[in-house]
Amino acid sequence: MRLSSKPLSFVVNFLLGVAWASVLLGSITSFVATYQHSISLALVYAAIGAIPGMVGVLLIEHFITVKENALELQRHNKLLEKLLAQKEQS
Repeated sequence: MRLSSKPLSFVVNFLLGVAWASVLLGSITSFVATYQHSISLALVYAAIGAIPGMVGVLLIEHFITVKENALELQRHNKLLEKLLAQKEQS
């Protein structure tokens, strides 16, 4: 994964897998429960059943993005401090 911490990366990957499994399970169970009545209605219910899992995926991806941005800002700060130290020396 993109995160630097191994334990955090493992937990985030696991939760992301759980969220995607929730998407799949929600859509399949909703579809199977309603396909006898109408295929179009079953497709709508499958999309609605996938929404909670997709929200989970979205939240986890947002967490990953925020964490990446924080790490990038830390790297930028270190570089800027080095440049400032070089400028002060010369």
